[in-house]
Amino acid sequence: MAGILRSCARVFQWVPVLFISAIVAWSYYAYIIQLCILTVDNLVEKILYGIFYHIFLFMFAWSYAKSIFTPIGRIPKEFYLSSANLEALENEERGDRQDQILKQIAKNLPVSTRTMAGGIRYCDICKAIKPDRCHHCSVCEACVLKMDHHCPWVNNCVGYSNYKFFILFLMYALAYCLYVAATALQYFIGFWTNTLDNGSGKFHILFLFFAAAMFALSLVSLFGYHCYLVSSNKTTLESFRTPVFRSGPDKDGFSLGTKCDNIREVFGDEPKLWWIPIKTNKGDGRSFPTRTESEDSDHLLAERQRWAEEGMESDTTNNEDNVKIDITHSGLANTSDEESLVPQTDRRA
Repeated sequence: MAGILRSCARVFQWVPVLFISAIVAWSYYAYIIQLCILTVDNLVEKILYGIFYHIFLFMFAWSYAKSIFTPIGRIPKEFYLSSANLEALENEERGDRQDQILKQIAKNLPVSTRTMAGGIRYCDICKAIKPDRCHHCSVCEACVLKMDHHCPWVNNCVGYSNYKFFILFLMYALAYCLYVAATALQYFIGFWTNTLDNGSGKFHILFLFFAAAMFALSLVSLFGYHCYLVSSNKTTLESFRTPVFRSGPDKDGFSLGTKCDNIREVFGDEPKLWWIPIKTNKGDGRSFPTRTESEDSDHLLAERQRWAEEGMESDTTNNEDNVKIDITHSGLANTSDEESLVPQTDRRA
């Protein structure tokens, strides 16, 4: 019985996708047949309208399909607990001892985020250590790498593997709606004021303009919000719940400092490929550079520069006093010695 209900639920989850597909199919008929062929009189206008319409439609459909059918990013096998570790964890009743077991298991894994209580993030359902920015999706019944949210309109989790495709889907859907509304506007006004007559076709064009404008208004805010998330290197979940690191909560912990660097993490280093729904995102979805790591690196470089300058000044001063100092034994010219002088920083790789 449970299996039947689960199968019915999975079929029902495709309803939003089928709804969007049906709207797009009808809009194709309304725009190409009713508007371009039966309403527009100028031949050049017919051709240009049709060419640009098919370009927007193709890019929209391509990115939409990639958002739907790209498999979710799943946790690599090294994050799953072995049978021995799982048995040890489940047999331990004390919470502090469970935390110690998880910390021991995760010591060689690239995890820097923690629970609110400071413990290792662990999924009781998947029986695995959660990589940074990973969350369990109850709909997909799996932990998803860099999970943003589960979107019913694509019937898929939006995360590391398809986040770029999802943003392009929003962008091209918005461009598609704006193009349809803009080119249909003059004919919408003509039918609305009864200065044009196309029989029953005018109702298709009237509704086409209303539908395109309505979807464009809803997409503007959603697309703008995700542009903000990309530029600040956040996910939807992280914007509502601040990630916790070893040093404590940090709402901008994954920001790389500049909007351009944050965008490149999602879209890659080649701007010419940003607009195409192909995989160009950086990393492997398991670990991510953090702001603290970047700041620690910058601080280390600054300290090295300061020490070098101080060493040069000291050397110059002592030369003037005819005092010889062997820098090679002062710890300033030896890399390993220099690093030993640097305070131990919390590496978040």
